[in-house]
Amino acid sequence: MRVQSAVIIPHYNDVDRLHRCLAALEGQVVDGIEVVIVDNNSVVDLSALRQRFAWVRFLVEPRKGAAHARNLGVKATTARELFFLDADCLPAPDWIAVAREAVRRGDLVGGAIDVFDETPPPRSGAEAFETVFAFDNRNYVERKGFSVTANLLTNRAVFEAIGDFIDGVSEDAEWCLRARAKGFRIVLAEDLRVAHPTRSDWPALVKKFRRITEESFALQCAARGSASARLRWGLRSLAMGLSPLAHLPKIWRSKKLDRPAERWRASTTLFRIRALRAGWMFAQAVGGRQK
Repeated sequence: MRVQSAVIIPHYNDVDRLHRCLAALEGQVVDGIEVVIVDNNSVVDLSALRQRFAWVRFLVEPRKGAAHARNLGVKATTARELFFLDADCLPAPDWIAVAREAVRRGDLVGGAIDVFDETPPPRSGAEAFETVFAFDNRNYVERKGFSVTANLLTNRAVFEAIGDFIDGVSEDAEWCLRARAKGFRIVLAEDLRVAHPTRSDWPALVKKFRRITEESFALQCAARGSASARLRWGLRSLAMGLSPLAHLPKIWRSKKLDRPAERWRASTTLFRIRALRAGWMFAQAVGGRQK
């Protein structure tokens, strides 16, 4: 059987969510579709998953980092169409069918990402914040020129022209911007939908934004040179500290939050996380490290 399309999913120590993702894909896989899991050398046992989903191809990438895992997945398949998905995402029931059509709409195709809570109500501050602000892929694609790799399509010719994902930076943004610099076109496919869980608590939210801040700063330095990047980053840290004032109305106008208590918790989290990020960014700009 010739493989036309490959779904490439990096994984690390998240068996329950990977099980949920594969169960959602199971009824969608038809001839010509290959699902490739690339595990970053997890310490958890995947043998039950291998038995339950025997139609899935499991690989191991010993180097940590989703970028390395995705690169290995691309190299390990002969598929012409490459569909990138994350292990913690829940693809829509028609995700593969839509992807097979949508991949022809552009050189890079970013889908829509909804969010959902994994814990029962009431929402925590982190969950309420993420419900309003997480994964605005329309804005990423249409205004910033990239899509997150949690829901990204391309083809092998484009991938080979752009090159591998790079670990240690915001790899989705860097890869897509590198593609645009080579003249490739990115489009939004809102009918290509996945859902991603909100971060359930403050530590999980801090971990997320610590990683994003580190990777974004590395990307700035790679693009502009250290001195210029530090100056711009310092100015951005000031803007980050003031940004809650501009974004607060979005919380109070949002129809995604059910009650005033959720809006208050989201508002408090907005100010806390932006202040923390501003401090990290300023420390990076002056040559220090995130605290």
